[in-house]
Amino acid sequence: MITAGIDCGAKNTKTVILKNGEIIGKGSVLTGFDLERAAEDALVAAVGDAGISREDLEKIGGTGSGSHSIKLADVLINDIEAMGKGAHYFFPNARTVVDVGAEEARAAKLDQKGNPVDFEINERCAAGAGIFIEVMGRALDTPLEEMGPLALKSNKKIPMNAQCVIFAESEAVGLIHANTEKCDISKAIHDAMASRIVSVIHRIGVNEDVVMLGGVGCNPGFVKAIRRELNLERIYIPESPEYGQAVGAAVVAGGKG
Repeated sequence: MITAGIDCGAKNTKTVILKNGEIIGKGSVLTGFDLERAAEDALVAAVGDAGISREDLEKIGGTGSGSHSIKLADVLINDIEAMGKGAHYFFPNARTVVDVGAEEARAAKLDQKGNPVDFEINERCAAGAGIFIEVMGRALDTPLEEMGPLALKSNKKIPMNAQCVIFAESEAVGLIHANTEKCDISKAIHDAMASRIVSVIHRIGVNEDVVMLGGVGCNPGFVKAIRRELNLERIYIPESPEYGQAVGAAVVAGGKG
């Protein structure tokens, strides 16, 4: 059976193609203002990557903050279920999953089948989502992709406000004026964000085998910071964590939920 999962997020729309449970294609485009077009374009990209035709698709699942605009979906899956099934797909032993996207962070406790039994969502504040690092990177005149590796160069602990981006940005500017090393400021930024997200995870309880999904999972500085906050030696992250929810949507669409 061939299914597609489309995750229409705030920044990017991602699509995964599954054939008999195996990933055979992926595609990602900027979401922009036309969410319906973004879903279509991401699907076209994934179908092309898979080397199949559109007619080969048997079911399409949609999820994400813009899922209401995925008109071509046969079934819509809420974010929590999609992230749970995505985590279970990659790591069947997963019992806690955290998904950090551009504008929101979510954590869920899972049963043995990847079904969420409890969850928490970070309040709509950029200080607990990927956009926080992007905004702070601009304050440091540092590209987003360099922020994580930069943080790994520091061992200093500098407290920073994790409740408001505006306050945190002001603190970062103050540190810059105090000639604080960029790597130390970057680490402080990642530590502050990790602290906020870990507080969300603690509300549902931390179980073994924690899985991280979402684009921020590609940021080594953040991964190290959250491991430190959770006091874990390892967090399980798939090769392309940003496609986690799309995978979950494809799994559910195929009736394997």
